[in-house]
Amino acid sequence: MCIEDLGDIDVLFTDKTGTLTEGSLRFMRSSGPDGRPDGVMEGRRIFANTMKYVMMGTSSNFGNMFSAAGASLFLPFLPMLPSQILLNNLLYDSSQLAIPTDTVDEEQLDRPSRWDVRMIRRFMLFFGPISSVFDFVTFGVMLWIFHAGAPLFRSGWFVESLATQTLVIFAIRTRRIPFFRSHPSVPLLLAAFGAVTIGALLPATPLARTLGFRPLPGLFFLALVLMVVTYLGLIEIGKRWFYHTSPAGPVIRPRRAGHRVHRRAARFTAGGQGAADVTGQSDAGPPG
Repeated sequence: MCIEDLGDIDVLFTDKTGTLTEGSLRFMRSSGPDGRPDGVMEGRRIFANTMKYVMMGTSSNFGNMFSAAGASLFLPFLPMLPSQILLNNLLYDSSQLAIPTDTVDEEQLDRPSRWDVRMIRRFMLFFGPISSVFDFVTFGVMLWIFHAGAPLFRSGWFVESLATQTLVIFAIRTRRIPFFRSHPSVPLLLAAFGAVTIGALLPATPLARTLGFRPLPGLFFLALVLMVVTYLGLIEIGKRWFYHTSPAGPVIRPRRAGHRVHRRAARFTAGGQGAADVTGQSDAGPPG
């Protein structure tokens, strides 16, 4: 780390009694070995990790909503109890507390990023239904292979839903090949696999009946591993197509000179039309 002295300035200020006080302000800048300011790099890292959570949360929630709505069309019972949904969200969100510790790929630090709502919406609509496909596969496995009643069905979907929506962070967190070309942080690894392990063990604990669960057969976990591996592989393929076809960046609207001044001045005009008139006259100049 390099500390650069940017110089100092003398200041003179007064209090309510009129007493003058003289002081000075010294400005320092901290930068890394490559010369980029540490504050800028930290801001980009925080933004990148924030986007991981936003994209993961929106796509997973959209997929779960779609799955629950579809299941309610043919099931004679609730696919998951409200208390089980809250417990699922608690475990899922607890695992995501480690995202701020995650590493960020170098290409995401090389240049600033922008908040792009259109990209987030497109990401949600593309990846959300993929998770729903595997939810419906789980429904079929529970109903047609294990002939599950309501408690066993809810246990199976609880474990599968938690596993897929938690482990998908390792594919979403990077545009590279996860684990091989981009390594997650150790806290994120422990948090994600810890949450999935707790969720998988809950139906076999003494708390199972209190929570409305039933022990799952061993064959279910074999099916679960196959579904999770297939799901993450499909996400990886979809990720490559998604970023390949995505625009290079958010659409930036053209701004006229003085846009910020006009936007702030509009708050003090009589109405929107008045602001437009002021803007138009300011840009066009006085009538001839």
